[in-house]
Amino acid sequence: MDSPSHNSPEIASFNAIFNQYYDGVRNFIYYKSGNIALAEDLAQEAFLILWKKRDSIDPEKVKSYLYTIANNLFLNEIKHQKVVMKFQEQPAPQATAESPQFNMEEEEFRQQLETAISGLPEKNRTVFLMNRIDRLTYKEIADMLGISIKAVEKRMHKALTELRNLYSRI
Repeated sequence: MDSPSHNSPEIASFNAIFNQYYDGVRNFIYYKSGNIALAEDLAQEAFLILWKKRDSIDPEKVKSYLYTIANNLFLNEIKHQKVVMKFQEQPAPQATAESPQFNMEEEEFRQQLETAISGLPEKNRTVFLMNRIDRLTYKEIADMLGISIKAVEKRMHKALTELRNLYSRI
């Protein structure tokens, strides 16, 4: 197979696909794994597989194909591992007008919330974060995960119920 030139329409098209979907694919894996380095590696690998199979993929199905590849790569990676959700360290906020007590309580609440989200079952956590962080609709989530909209609704309901229960205890 001949390599396409750097200026080819094929390269330009692939770059556009990469730019459009990379963040979403990486976030999808990150939400499932809690590991940003793993998410970046698997997202890149998914695009490498997409590139290798570019001639046999229906352009209308690129997005779902990418998410299927990413999910399969993730499942292969974690077959015998327990997944523990960890959040990336957020940069320290700049000086604010809030009192040190308020800042301490806010940080404590954020940590409790992160712990609660990380404690959600993986399927519920993934749906919750895809909806609340990536702002995806239930239909978009259902399409990406290959499940029904009802299943997405059920997972979201369970996640929200568990988080509400935690909130009432805080």
